[in-house]
Amino acid sequence: MKFIKIFFKLGVFFIFLLLAINFYILFSSKDNMIEENKNIKADAIVILGAGIYTDRPSHILAERLDKGIELYKLGIAPKIIMTGDHGKKYYNEVQVMKNYAMEKGIPEEDIFMDHAGFSTYESMARLSKIFQAKSAILVSQKYHLPRSIYLAEAFEIKTYASSADKFIYKGQWYRTSREIIARFKDFFVGIIKPKFYKGGDIISLKQSGIVTQD
Repeated sequence: MKFIKIFFKLGVFFIFLLLAINFYILFSSKDNMIEENKNIKADAIVILGAGIYTDRPSHILAERLDKGIELYKLGIAPKIIMTGDHGKKYYNEVQVMKNYAMEKGIPEEDIFMDHAGFSTYESMARLSKIFQAKSAILVSQKYHLPRSIYLAEAFEIKTYASSADKFIYKGQWYRTSREIIARFKDFFVGIIKPKFYKGGDIISLKQSGIVTQD
């Protein structure tokens, strides 16, 4: 009986901590959201990967790309960084993202590819350590942005964010539920900042993005 009481108290404490951390990340990021007409400038627009269908972006990823392209054409930032999963030879999110942007008229030299953005944390770590961005506009769906902002600011990047939401897709309840756990995990990851991201040579955003072509 005593064990059950202890287990129950631990469960209640965990739920309280989970909710408190989620509230903190959601609340602390709300002032980072921007509207397109605000006079904001940044080093780069960062579009976070979200899955592909062979050689085309998923619907969710296409929304992110369209929003990032829109911001670029408004002149808010001179460069776009495509960050996503290129861990396998025949799965290349960032190349698909780049191709899509070029089809929409974005110059190749203004598109940088982060081939090792395997997670939100790794994307933000590499944004700081590899691309050495001091400011960025993150583009993703609204449910994902608070955690992205929190992790970027953990690396002292001045961060803004723009929501790419147009539609609600099937399975959103799962993505939202998963994000609650991810915020809890990344709250501590953002404090510790473990070096499990892939390193590499520094890539200056002042040069042509063609140098990141694999």
